[in-house]
Amino acid sequence: MQATTKLIHSIPVDALTGSVSVPIYQTSTFVQEAPGVHKGYDYARTNNPTRAVLESVIAGLENGSTGIAFGSGLAAIDAVIKLLKTGDEVLAVDDIYGGAFRLFTHIYNKFGIKVNYVDTTDVENVFHAISPKTKLIWIETLTNPTLKISDIAAIAKIARSRGCLLCVDNTFASPALQQPLSLGADIVVHSATKYLGGHSDLIAGLVVTKNEQLGEKIKFIQNASGAILAPFDSWLVIRGVETLSLRVKQHCINAQAVAEFLEQHPAVDKVYYPGLKTHLNHAVAKRQSTGFGGVVSFSLKNDTEEAAIRFVTSTGLFKLAESLGGVKSLLCHPSSMTHKSIPVEKRHAAGVADSLIRLSVGLEEVEDLIDDLEKALNGRRSTVDHRPTTAEIQN
Repeated sequence: MQATTKLIHSIPVDALTGSVSVPIYQTSTFVQEAPGVHKGYDYARTNNPTRAVLESVIAGLENGSTGIAFGSGLAAIDAVIKLLKTGDEVLAVDDIYGGAFRLFTHIYNKFGIKVNYVDTTDVENVFHAISPKTKLIWIETLTNPTLKISDIAAIAKIARSRGCLLCVDNTFASPALQQPLSLGADIVVHSATKYLGGHSDLIAGLVVTKNEQLGEKIKFIQNASGAILAPFDSWLVIRGVETLSLRVKQHCINAQAVAEFLEQHPAVDKVYYPGLKTHLNHAVAKRQSTGFGGVVSFSLKNDTEEAAIRFVTSTGLFKLAESLGGVKSLLCHPSSMTHKSIPVEKRHAAGVADSLIRLSVGLEEVEDLIDDLEKALNGRRSTVDHRPTTAEIQN
């Protein structure tokens, strides 16, 4: 069976009614026949039928044993870190999502969990940076926002040899392009807000584990900590998954065309997209993924924050907003938005320049998207769906 067909039919028909759409069980509790005697559900924080379908679906898509749904991507990350104890260390990719950095640095550091950052695109860096206290290796591939690619299979071998867990943030690729558990990872996390939901209308996080024992530990944390995903939001993610393959395929096509356009534009300094042959780890990306994703980042030759902000406020079709992975194209300035919590020297060391711009390439006609970018790069403000500035509103 082809992957797209399998994905669509992984979402079950409701056994009770025959409903093609998964029912939304909007309830807080369930009637019991006697204490502890029930139909598999007793309280909605512990379990909910709608959420249970989503958790089963994502486990299947990632070739894992257990799926666990959370109220946000950061709640999912938080649950994984709660597997650790004081004195344990995490080895994390240097170009890391700003929210994860904030969580690691400002929350878990004070509890005695240390995080060391290295460039994981070079496997030798990972091998030499592991200490006896390292219990978890944390990678994003692709990374946010410079789209670095780490060799999941190679790092998984190192993790196993040193007794570490390997967790892969698979948000940017999604299971439509890449299954890290099949490459040797122990845990996968997702901000389902992005490609899995796909419509910029929900906040959600997911964890998938390779084995049931690890899954039970995170399931316990989910119930004990309470950061669960609500029934309606679970249903929204399920609905998004139904069109995941189709959407991601077009995201990839559009992003490739945008990246190739940017690469030849005289105002652009560097383009970060693994689908380009000039990308440092293009060969690794091609080997471990079936596509290169819908995010493109680039820096301007005028490497100033002012130049970048001038650009991101000049586009029309690309909307200035945080997040990514939706139908509509978005763009952001990581240094002042998504990665503002990371100290400037760490941002620069990881390749996040002051002029770096991240594009979430949507599903519009790609010719229109390129025209929008070209106008902004040439210093012309788009007249397409012009958004008034704060000053214009006040005047």
